[in-house]
Amino acid sequence: MKNLLLIVLICLPLVASSQNFELNKEAKQELKKLEFLIGEWKGKGWMMNQSREKMSFDQTEKVTLKLGGTALLIEGQGEANGQNVHNALAIVKMGKENGKYDFHSYLQSNQHGTYESELVGEVFYWYPTNNVRYVIKINEKGQWYEIGEANAGGTWYQFMEMTLDKVSN
Repeated sequence: MKNLLLIVLICLPLVASSQNFELNKEAKQELKKLEFLIGEWKGKGWMMNQSREKMSFDQTEKVTLKLGGTALLIEGQGEANGQNVHNALAIVKMGKENGKYDFHSYLQSNQHGTYESELVGEVFYWYPTNNVRYVIKINEKGQWYEIGEANAGGTWYQFMEMTLDKVSN
């Protein structure tokens, strides 16, 4: 009986390790679908201010794979007239459903949260609220093209847009 217990205790870490390997492999496969975002991007955009006037800004996004390919790190920095207007960090991890991701967002203002996101075809969506969504895709020129939209009574209104060129991988 002691020998059986000893064998179980020796094999238990191996079983747990193989389960972790399978989860790690699955997470890597899911994150691989977002590789089109990897690199350093720079460009311009606009967003509506509270007075519903368009405000232009310069934007950079730096996207890298981390944790052995199981997490995507996104660092965003926006400036307008020498002022920081956007400073954010996001970590994208595999979600519970195929094609769904957990989008962990952190802002300089100390706001943070975990939001649903998904890849539909070659378009990445993330939803900070039920009535707001961001849509990211690579356009026909190979640029990062992103819009922000708000839902008002069933109609989506655009409040932000940016187009970024890839400057390095």
